[in-house]
Amino acid sequence: MKAGRRSLGTTARVGAIVGLAALAGCGYAKRDDVDAQMAQIRQDMQSADQALEGRVDTRLNDLNGRITTLEERAQALERELQTMRSEFSAQIEGMKDMLSFNLPVNFDYDATDVRSTDQPVLEKFATVVQEYYPNAIVTVEGFADPSGSASYNLRLGQERADAVKAFLVSQGLTDTSIKTVSYGESRDRQVVPGAQGPGDEGLQNRRVSLVIDYSGDPLAVRPVTN
Repeated sequence: MKAGRRSLGTTARVGAIVGLAALAGCGYAKRDDVDAQMAQIRQDMQSADQALEGRVDTRLNDLNGRITTLEERAQALERELQTMRSEFSAQIEGMKDMLSFNLPVNFDYDATDVRSTDQPVLEKFATVVQEYYPNAIVTVEGFADPSGSASYNLRLGQERADAVKAFLVSQGLTDTSIKTVSYGESRDRQVVPGAQGPGDEGLQNRRVSLVIDYSGDPLAVRPVTN
């Protein structure tokens, strides 16, 4: 708005100078007055140009700072994800606006409690979500091995997903940011097809997986790689 007023003021001065020049030619205005007015116009235009350049530079510097910050956060996130891969053997798959985590979070036979050995990877997961995906939705998917009836395994998978959700909430995630779903003994989601029974036989099928959905989240940082 100020630039607009300055432009109008300069235009008015130009008009005045044109008028003065015409009058000067007719002997009604002194040449010194015309020169003074022209010098003032040049000064006003130079000041306006400098002010505009200053505003542009400020905006460019701010934009560059934001880009640098996002790049640094993206690199930090990738280091966190790499730590999960190397320390916890996590399998992380990138999809459109989503990250799928196949974590080593498994359950004892016919049990729904989160094992103490599996808590560290869930703690790391909660830390990553809070730091880099604060407004995202996390879906906990629960699974069971094929032992028992399909309906029972569906309930068992749900209870396992709910148990993991409760643990994540205890680590600082909000109840409303986490959804749970059960796939029971779904054949196309079994890690070891058909593996079941007590002991370690069906352990890999008794599990949960987690999905971070950050679609539409302007604060989320996209990982550099999958």
